[in-house]
Amino acid sequence: MDILKPREVSLVEFSTTLCKAGGVEQVDVVVREVDAMTETIRLTLTGSSIRYEEVTKVLKEQGMAVRGIDEITVARSKKADA
Repeated sequence: MDILKPREVSLVEFSTTLCKAGGVEQVDVVVREVDAMTETIRLTLTGSSIRYEEVTKVLKEQGMAVRGIDEITVARSKKADA
């Protein structure tokens, strides 16, 4: 995801909060561009059943805007035999 983030928002606190959203198991953030008041970040989320609505809620609460989604990978996993 390509995200526009206010500079005053801590990447550590934001990432920790986002990792608690439904289905998110890992959060990777790369700062791509820095402006006087904002940062453009590339956000990569990993998890088995990520709940996009919860993720966007966290982003909005932090004053962030989704500029675009660059890539999505979907895989169907086999359930273990009972």
